[in-house]
Order: sequence, then structure tokens, then C-alpha cells
Amino acid sequence: MIKFRADLHLHTVLSPCGDLEMSPSQLVEHAHLRGIQIMGITDHNSTKHARLVRDLAAKVNIFTLCGAEVTSKEEAHLLCFMPDDEKLQLLQEFIDENILKIPNNPKYFGEQLVVNESEEIICEEEFLLINAIDKDVNEIGEFVMQNGGFFIPAHVDRSAFSLTSQLGFVPPDLECTAIEISKHSSQEELLAQFPYLSGRSFIQSSDAHYVADIASGFTNFYLKEASFEEMQKAFLKEEGRYCEIPQ
Repeated sequence: MIKFRADLHLHTVLSPCGDLEMSPSQLVEHAHLRGIQIMGITDHNSTKHARLVRDLAAKVNIFTLCGAEVTSKEEAHLLCFMPDDEKLQLLQEFIDENILKIPNNPKYFGEQLVVNESEEIICEEEFLLINAIDKDVNEIGEFVMQNGGFFIPAHVDRSAFSLTSQLGFVPPDLECTAIEISKHSSQEELLAQFPYLSGRSFIQSSDAHYVADIASGFTNFYLKEASFEEMQKAFLKEEGRYCEIPQ
């Protein structure tokens, strides 16, 4: 097996809390410089930079999971990755149909910019992307997994916008691909609190909104090649594939 360094929680200038330096091209350049070989694009409630990042990253041999960080009606953050462009579009439509339509105030929340490879602004998203969508955690997970995607509750140990902050615990019967632990905690700490999660697959990511934070948290994947299918086997711990949070 080959070890791949993966940061699966990255934002661009499309996220209102993302720094203006986090254009798709800058994100790819700095991820490459820091040894990232697999990246996940997770702008808040939008997939609109995912394809561009994927295409730019492929030029430097980085494999990209395309998706979004979706906010449930409980205000829990959930990483949702889709297996192909058709399913990615379905995710975008699912978000658009259910997001609360509240206009963004760039002076208060930050700009939400869609840019091209040359960092030229194409458009600005009208509605605030950090709002919740009108679907609960289970409904979002069901949609993603029924469409062959990866459903990963984000930074579950955090004191805000996580399963534990919003629900008080990680539901033991929650169907998900893996569980993300923030870079400020550890798998051991989470399992000490919720021992029933033993046996699940865990990841750790940077949740980078600024260039300096890229790869500040990452997960090692052991695969034959970097692909969606191989990562699925790793999450399921099949045929010798697996993922682990480095100590």
C-alpha cells in the first residue's frame, strides 16, 4: 500500500469566513508545497469551487474529493463528498432547494466570491452560505450516502457547530462514512468520552480558512492509488486499505 497525506476539510474565498488569499489556485499551490496528496474541498453550503480546485490539483498530482460542508437544521457541520460531477450537481441542487434564503452582508460576514483560475471574480453569492439548510443530520446523511457519497460529521468534539455541541453527543446509530476530530483533540480523547464509537473510521483535518493553516491537521490513507473507490475501501477497512490519524 502507498501512504497518502490527506487534508479533507479546506475552504476557499467562496466561504464567507475564508480569507481572500484562499483562491483555488493559491489553495492548490500551498497544499502541494506542504505535501498534501489528497484534498477535500468543503466550502460552506456550496460546491461551486470544487471542480476548479480538482482540475488545478490534478496538474500537481493531488487527488481531490469534491463536496461541501453542509450545515444541518440543528446547525451541525457535515462534510459531504460526492463520487462524480452528476452527483455533485445533485448535492448543489439539494442545498439550493433547502438553504434559508437570507441575503449576505459582506461587511459583517465576509465576501462569498466565485473566481476563475486567474483569480478573476466571476460572481458573488447572494445568499449567506453559513446558514443552515432545512434538513436534519439524518436527512442529509441519507441523501449523501444514497447517492454513493461520503458523509462525515465535522469536528465532532468542537464546542460549536458540531454534533456534540448541538445534540450533546454523537448518536450511536448514526450512519456515516467516518467521523472527523478537530486538530485540537484526539481519537483517544473522543473514545474516552464516547467508547461506543470504537471501530469507526476517524479523520483529522485542518479546517483551513487561511493559507497558513493548510495541512495543520491531516490523515494518512493507505491505498493502492488515490481514488474515490480506494478511499471508500479505506473507510470500510477493506482489503488492507485503511486510514489513521498520525500521532
